[in-house]
Amino acid sequence: MSLFVDLLGWAGAALMLYGYAMVSSSRMAGDGMPYQIVNLVGAIALMINTAYHSAWPSAILNVVWGVIGLVAVTRTVTARNRKKTVSLP
Repeated sequence: MSLFVDLLGWAGAALMLYGYAMVSSSRMAGDGMPYQIVNLVGAIALMINTAYHSAWPSAILNVVWGVIGLVAVTRTVTARNRKKTVSLP
């Protein structure tokens, strides 16, 4: 189990660094769905890893980070659905 959690933590860190690098290099929009999904999944993976290892400050940080990501994804999906509804004849 420990190896799986460690690999999950590394994957989460890699995802978050990837997202940050892509936004910083203007290859991905910071307010776009791909970035928000990468951020959300990375935060969840790191949250599991840090909670497993009882690194509570990092675990709480990643819970908050994940909630922010979830809110951003929800708002993006809601806005897209509104546009589709308004566009229909």
